[in-house]
Amino acid sequence: MKPLLGTLYLLGMLVPRGLGYDRFPARHRREVVDKTGSPWRSLETYSYDRYHPMEEIYQWMNQISEKYTEVVTQHFLGMTYETRPLYYLQISQPSNNPKKIIWMDCGIHAREWIAPAFCQWFVKEILQNYKDNSRIRGFLKNLDFYVLPVLNIDGYIYTWTTDRLWRKSRSSHNNGTCFGTDLNRNFNISWCSTGASQNCEDITFCGTGPASEPETQAVSSLIESQKENVVCFLTIHSYGQLILTPYGYTTNKSSNHEELIQVGQKAANALKAKHGTNYRVGASADILYTTSGSSKDWAHDIGIPFSYTVELRDNGTFGFILPETQIQATCEETMEAILSIVDDVYAKYWSSNSAGKVTSTAVVLSLLTSFTSLL
Repeated sequence: MKPLLGTLYLLGMLVPRGLGYDRFPARHRREVVDKTGSPWRSLETYSYDRYHPMEEIYQWMNQISEKYTEVVTQHFLGMTYETRPLYYLQISQPSNNPKKIIWMDCGIHAREWIAPAFCQWFVKEILQNYKDNSRIRGFLKNLDFYVLPVLNIDGYIYTWTTDRLWRKSRSSHNNGTCFGTDLNRNFNISWCSTGASQNCEDITFCGTGPASEPETQAVSSLIESQKENVVCFLTIHSYGQLILTPYGYTTNKSSNHEELIQVGQKAANALKAKHGTNYRVGASADILYTTSGSSKDWAHDIGIPFSYTVELRDNGTFGFILPETQIQATCEETMEAILSIVDDVYAKYWSSNSAGKVTSTAVVLSLLTSFTSLL
């Protein structure tokens, strides 16, 4: 396996743009696929420390929404290029209060299997603990979680059947001579200006135009329609152990850059406290590389204040083929980071409101006291 790991290290985020991951030996790609997955029949026996093919993830979503009908609804988002349905799970408790939304998507890049594994872990943790955990119960009073476990379904299936290291979607280009768009270069923000390619054979191919892909369109349409309510946009990737803030397409800082860094650093500290894993925090253009058309940048620029890309384990030892033995620890520590971010989002919108109410009440009482003393 040493040649495999060495090759994977070259396939990391610092790989030169011209080096294609398709040089990875096909026999290794299939070996990895054939060793993963396990049959299951019910939610009680679903393994959250294994990677699952898309068919099982679809089944899992159905069973989750059936078991937790009081808090979970499964919503149709759109169709993929290969006409597969995209669904997201809405975790919501009935409330008379206006609700805000935390969005989370995983698997925008097909080969990053640990990302969909985390989305499933996150849903499981929220649902198993919301009745007894005061922290999570408090969130659900005013927040809904929208979770899309696999955004790039066509590509994800392709990594199970054909090429474990496939990254893009599976749309056809140039009369079927090349396939796939990098969905995280396809959003309508500084489209294809930097860190992206207009050559459909490249792994960072930005598509034929802004939001040209049905998967990108589906996410964009939903978020646009709810942008007044979405307060946090989280997109989960691998690898590199990073918490990335806007922007990737420019070194200019976002209007709330310092706040995003502070919240991100607190999340990185919470993550490290679990298993000692170190994450770096910063704007994409500062600590990674330049990228245009990313969902994180797009979400921030349409008005969503908290927008992050989280790059999960590791730093290149296994790269995109993170062993199943690391799924649980990765998910446990990432859960701490995400809850930390939600803590800060919640505190900003609801603690401040409460403080405002207290302040207003105090002012009114003070005025009444002053007025009474004059009588």
